[in-house]
Parts: sequence; C-alpha cells; structure tokens
Amino acid sequence: MIIFGVDPGTINTGFGIIKYNKNEFHHITSGIIKPNPKFDLPTKLEHIYNELYELLKKNKPDCFAIETAFYGKNIQSALKIGYVRGVSLLAAIHNNVETNEYSPREIKKSVTGNGGASKEQVMFMVKKLLYLKKEIKLDESDALGIAICHALKTKSLSNKSSSWKDYINANPDKVIS
Repeated sequence: MIIFGVDPGTINTGFGIIKYNKNEFHHITSGIIKPNPKFDLPTKLEHIYNELYELLKKNKPDCFAIETAFYGKNIQSALKIGYVRGVSLLAAIHNNVETNEYSPREIKKSVTGNGGASKEQVMFMVKKLLYLKKEIKLDESDALGIAICHALKTKSLSNKSSSWKDYINANPDKVIS
C-alpha cells in the first residue's frame, strides 16, 4: 500500500510518501512545499494545491492521510491551516485517492506510543521506522508520521489482535533498549 501523508501549513506544507507492506515501511519520497512568502493567501493555496496535485498524479498512492484541524491560541492560524487542509483534500479527491484524517495526538501515539510526544520524538521514530539516514525537516517528518499512522491504523483495523506488543515481537530490530 502506498500512502501519501500531508502536514498542512501556509508557510511549510510537509508531504511524505511511504510504502507499507507486511509490517515493513519503505520511504518513497518526502519534502516541503514552501510557497513564496510574498504571495497573497489565495496564491499560496493555489501553489500548494498544484504541487500536491502533481505529486499525487506522479506517485499514484492508494490513500491520502492528513492531520485534522485543531484550535490553538490563534484563530487566524487555525483558519489558514483549514484552508490548506481544504486544498490538500481537494488535490487528493481530484486524483481519486481515498482520504483519511488523524488528530495530532493519535498520530503521535501511533508513531511513538505517547500521544504527548514532542515533534523531535516523532522525528526520531519516523527516521528509525523508515531507516532514514538523511536529515529531514520537522514538517516533512510530521507528514511521514501521518502516513505511518495511517498504515498502522489500517493494519489494526484489518487485524484486531494487533497490539504494540505484537508489533515489538514482530520487529525486534526497531526496539531501542
């Protein structure tokens, strides 16, 4: 299964594409979509949409996963992230890709085992699970974490007996002692 993850943002939109097969993760590609800061909001949204649309078209993922909206301290920031979520979902729909949404807490828990994990802890586990040696940015790492979360959630839905204990037993090389 090829999964396309997106961490939406107007300054940086992270994307990550992984392949998940038989309890193994493989990194396909990832990066940051960074619209010109001088662009007005509609032009930034168009840029993000066009980039995601082309990445989806080129990589033909089986599914698309994105972080759900959450309300922080700044309502304007939440609204802008909502706009990016909208164009991201639209790009997936225009490529006929199934969409899924996960909360930040759910993503962190899936990737690290702790729903309150820091971005750095998520990045550490993403790099470990994908055997990445190269440096990646936080938004890129978050997008890959979203894709990993979807893979693990899909697996657990299809196999109710799956648990962290089962995963650890099946993947001892991924455990840090």
